[in-house]
Amino acid sequence: MFFKTARRVVIFVIGSTVVLIGMIMVITPGPAIIVIPAGLAILATEFVWAARLLRRMKQGANSAMNSMRTRPKPDAPDQSLASGQGTVKSGPDSR
Repeated sequence: MFFKTARRVVIFVIGSTVVLIGMIMVITPGPAIIVIPAGLAILATEFVWAARLLRRMKQGANSAMNSMRTRPKPDAPDQSLASGQGTVKSGPDSR
């Protein structure tokens, strides 16, 4: 009984520390998008609430990726305008 409780405490401390470091990386430079789910995965080995949160994060990431894949691509810029041939002059010299 003692070892199971001690294991849960150690996993909670390590997982929470990794999640906290990831949250700090949201503000500072760093791979927070990788570190936070890693901390949740550590916590999910012992805690059901962390497994549910990790599953929701995965579903959100999958839906974001699907929406990025189905988004229409922007049209290519008009080549005549890019080369300067399609410019429109205005003013008194436009004759």
